[in-house]
Amino acid sequence: MDYHSVFEKHKEQDLFGRYITLKNIEPLFGKHLFKNKIDVLGKSVLEKSIYGYQTGIGDYKILLWSQMHGNESTTTKALFDLFNYLDSDVEEVKKWKDKFTFLFIPMLNPDGAELYTRENANKIDLNRDFINLSQPESQLLFSQFSSFKPDFCFNLHDQRTIFAAGKTNNPATVSFLAPSYNEECAINSTRQKAINLIAGINMELQKHIPNQVGRFDDAFNRNCVGDTFQQLGVPTVLFEAGHFQNDYEREKTRKFIFISLLRSFSLLYENDIVNNKIDDYLKIPQNNVCFYDIVYRNVKINYDNSIIITNFAAQYKEEIIENQLFFNAYISSVGDLNDFYGHLEYDAQEDLFHDGTDDFPNIEEKANFTIGKSKVFVNGLLIK
Repeated sequence: MDYHSVFEKHKEQDLFGRYITLKNIEPLFGKHLFKNKIDVLGKSVLEKSIYGYQTGIGDYKILLWSQMHGNESTTTKALFDLFNYLDSDVEEVKKWKDKFTFLFIPMLNPDGAELYTRENANKIDLNRDFINLSQPESQLLFSQFSSFKPDFCFNLHDQRTIFAAGKTNNPATVSFLAPSYNEECAINSTRQKAINLIAGINMELQKHIPNQVGRFDDAFNRNCVGDTFQQLGVPTVLFEAGHFQNDYEREKTRKFIFISLLRSFSLLYENDIVNNKIDDYLKIPQNNVCFYDIVYRNVKINYDNSIIITNFAAQYKEEIIENQLFFNAYISSVGDLNDFYGHLEYDAQEDLFHDGTDDFPNIEEKANFTIGKSKVFVNGLLIK
């Protein structure tokens, strides 16, 4: 399959960027009503609708949900790209719909999506609520899990720009996890299926983003939905959409999630998850925290009335201002930074840092400054 051309043909053009809310996706359901079952499954804390999108007639059931964390929207975009593909009449889609029944929940946390927060309106992280099930959104997901009785679950998230794929300077553009089902992080037949599926997806992704696939630490946490569902005997895969070079809107990453989903369904259709692929899974490098958004090296600064040469870093904060998302850069670290990379790096060549006050890059200050006599940086970026 030419995944890239399939993606371009079916990309949902009305979804773009990182700030994706219920207002963005609700109008899109209309064009899918004819071929699919679309229902309001329940309501959020603030009484926003949580939709279910069901398609296919097969006995093998797959449950997928996105935006459990409201500010993690890349996989929601990829799901609507997928919906367009699943409405096509290509032979592969017909085969999938005969074998599978899909239930998608494309925005589990609409309140958090509107507020652009990880938590829901009660400031609860839904992915840490699967012992208490204290929130209506958590209760809804567990209720759908119990009634739908899936054979496989896909837990769809975004991850921060701080992660590399192992001990490299390659961003972890997509990461995966086969969650543990017990404290010992043992592998039973349920977890084995998730491991095998991830290994198969990774084989495909290496053709598109070589050395940019990561693996999350598998420490057990019964509060998390993936660990819970795995413990209940349903193989579950955690997807994490991460950073691709110069792609802060994650328009390229959405394509790699789309490819991952299509490859997943092909592998499940072919039942290519029965052989032991633990070694292949473990070869996927673990996520490593070693990135800042911008690193400035060899900068002369005034530190405690002494002139020294050092490095500092800036990190973007994603801030909603008048219903628009802005990436605002703030100073986040000062020091040698020898074990860290920047998605963007500047060499100051030992020129002096100025910020109009104390000429020192203070943590949490906005990244507006000059270096030397003529290099002006606004929001972390060199403008002249």
